[in-house]
Amino acid sequence: MARLPFGNEIKTLRFLSGEMTQGELGERVGVTRQTIAAIEQGKYSPSLEVAFRIARVFEKPLEEVFRWEDAE
Repeated sequence: MARLPFGNEIKTLRFLSGEMTQGELGERVGVTRQTIAAIEQGKYSPSLEVAFRIARVFEKPLEEVFRWEDAE
């Protein structure tokens, strides 16, 4: 499976938030730990709603959590 054209800072933000686990973030966002892992690894594109929920957990704007990585 090819990586998606965007990256994220979720792993770093989890660490900076008291070493929050993927499971803890998943519970707060309403998704599974596996979903958080796949998003972090760039293997799954979250819905816009989930992306905003993740950003809200970290009290960051969406652009500080997710970034577009143009392949061009």
